[in-house]
Amino acid sequence: MSTETDFQLTTNQWDTLRALRPTDAPVGRLNRYVLDQLIELGLVAMTGDVPALTATGRAVVLRGCPRLWDLAA
Repeated sequence: MSTETDFQLTTNQWDTLRALRPTDAPVGRLNRYVLDQLIELGLVAMTGDVPALTATGRAVVLRGCPRLWDLAA
């Protein structure tokens, strides 16, 4: 795995990253504490009051979540 996407994230952090993926489904209520952690890691950026995945955050979601490996295969 690339060191760029090698993050040791908690279940809550993975769930929040996955919730921010671009889909037609609305993003539910997000835990601000977890969002702040992801912002510190550079995986999420705030645009006004709206959180969005950064390029690194998208790469982590696609390559770094073991629970998504079966879906990507």
